[in-house]
Amino acid sequence: MASTSTERRTSGPAKAGRKHQVLVFSTPTCSWCNREKKYLRERRVPFRDIDVSRDPQAAKDLVRRTGQMGVPVTIIDNGKPIIGFDKPQIDRLLGLGPS
Repeated sequence: MASTSTERRTSGPAKAGRKHQVLVFSTPTCSWCNREKKYLRERRVPFRDIDVSRDPQAAKDLVRRTGQMGVPVTIIDNGKPIIGFDKPQIDRLLGLGPS
Protein backbone atom coordinates (compact mmCIF):
# COMPACT_ATOMS: atom_id res chain seq x y z
CA MET A 1 0.00 0.00 0.00
CA ALA A 2 1.41 3.40 -0.91
CA SER A 3 1.84 5.98 1.80
CA THR A 4 -0.43 9.00 1.68
CA SER A 5 -0.52 12.29 3.53
CA THR A 6 -2.73 10.71 6.18
CA GLU A 7 -0.83 7.52 6.82
CA ARG A 8 2.86 6.92 7.20
CA ARG A 9 4.85 3.79 7.64
CA THR A 10 7.62 3.94 10.16
CA SER A 11 10.12 1.18 10.32
CA GLY A 12 13.53 0.22 11.50
CA PRO A 13 15.47 -2.99 11.86
CA ALA A 14 13.14 -5.80 12.86
CA LYS A 15 13.32 -7.21 16.37
CA ALA A 16 14.14 -10.88 16.68
CA GLY A 17 11.09 -13.06 16.26
CA ARG A 18 7.78 -12.63 14.54
CA LYS A 19 6.88 -9.51 12.58
CA HIS A 20 3.62 -7.89 13.60
CA GLN A 21 1.18 -5.66 11.78
CA VAL A 22 0.79 -2.55 13.96
CA LEU A 23 -1.69 0.25 13.24
CA VAL A 24 -1.67 3.44 15.30
CA PHE A 25 -4.66 5.74 14.90
CA SER A 26 -3.49 9.19 15.99
CA THR A 27 -3.54 12.94 15.49
CA PRO A 28 -0.48 15.21 15.25
CA THR A 29 -1.48 17.25 18.32
CA CYS A 30 -2.10 14.27 20.62
CA SER A 31 0.74 14.10 23.17
CA TRP A 32 0.00 10.47 24.11
CA CYS A 33 0.00 9.53 20.42
CA ASN A 34 3.40 11.15 19.98
CA ARG A 35 4.75 9.37 23.07
CA GLU A 36 3.53 6.02 21.79
CA LYS A 37 4.98 6.53 18.31
CA LYS A 38 8.31 7.62 19.82
CA TYR A 39 8.27 4.51 22.03
CA LEU A 40 7.59 2.21 19.06
CA ARG A 41 10.38 3.85 17.04
CA GLU A 42 12.81 3.47 19.96
CA ARG A 43 11.88 -0.22 20.17
CA ARG A 44 12.30 -0.46 16.37
CA VAL A 45 8.75 -1.68 15.87
CA PRO A 46 7.44 -0.94 12.35
CA PHE A 47 3.97 0.58 12.43
CA ARG A 48 1.49 2.36 10.20
CA ASP A 49 0.48 5.78 11.52
CA ILE A 50 -3.06 6.74 10.52
CA ASP A 51 -3.86 10.43 11.07
CA VAL A 52 -7.60 10.50 11.74
CA SER A 53 -7.64 14.32 11.74
CA ARG A 54 -6.87 14.31 8.01
CA ASP A 55 -8.68 11.14 6.95
CA PRO A 56 -12.47 11.15 7.53
CA GLN A 57 -12.81 7.52 6.43
CA ALA A 58 -10.16 6.43 8.94
CA ALA A 59 -11.98 8.41 11.64
CA LYS A 60 -15.22 6.57 10.79
CA ASP A 61 -13.36 3.25 10.84
CA LEU A 62 -11.96 4.10 14.28
CA VAL A 63 -15.44 4.81 15.65
CA ARG A 64 -16.75 1.59 14.08
CA ARG A 65 -13.97 -0.46 15.68
CA THR A 66 -13.97 1.18 19.11
CA GLY A 67 -17.20 3.12 19.56
CA GLN A 68 -15.21 6.28 20.31
CA MET A 69 -13.04 8.97 18.70
CA GLY A 70 -10.26 9.13 21.31
CA VAL A 71 -6.66 8.51 20.27
CA PRO A 72 -4.25 6.85 20.34
CA VAL A 73 -5.77 3.53 19.40
CA THR A 74 -3.41 0.71 18.50
CA ILE A 75 -4.36 -2.48 16.68
CA ILE A 76 -1.82 -5.28 16.59
CA ASP A 77 -2.30 -8.17 14.15
CA ASN A 78 -5.98 -7.25 13.62
CA GLY A 79 -6.67 -7.97 17.29
CA LYS A 80 -8.70 -6.09 19.86
CA PRO A 81 -8.05 -2.32 19.79
CA ILE A 82 -5.84 -0.95 22.56
CA ILE A 83 -7.31 2.38 23.65
CA GLY A 84 -4.73 4.82 24.98
CA PHE A 85 -0.97 4.33 25.26
CA ASP A 86 -0.96 1.06 27.22
CA LYS A 87 2.75 0.22 27.17
CA PRO A 88 2.47 -3.09 29.12
CA GLN A 89 -0.28 -4.36 26.80
CA ILE A 90 1.64 -3.31 23.68
CA ASP A 91 4.81 -4.96 24.99
CA ARG A 92 2.92 -8.17 25.80
CA LEU A 93 1.27 -8.40 22.37
CA LEU A 94 4.54 -7.66 20.57
CA GLY A 95 6.58 -10.01 22.75
CA LEU A 96 8.82 -7.18 23.97
CA GLY A 97 10.48 -7.07 27.35
CA PRO A 98 10.17 -4.11 29.70
CA SER A 99 11.79 -0.93 28.42
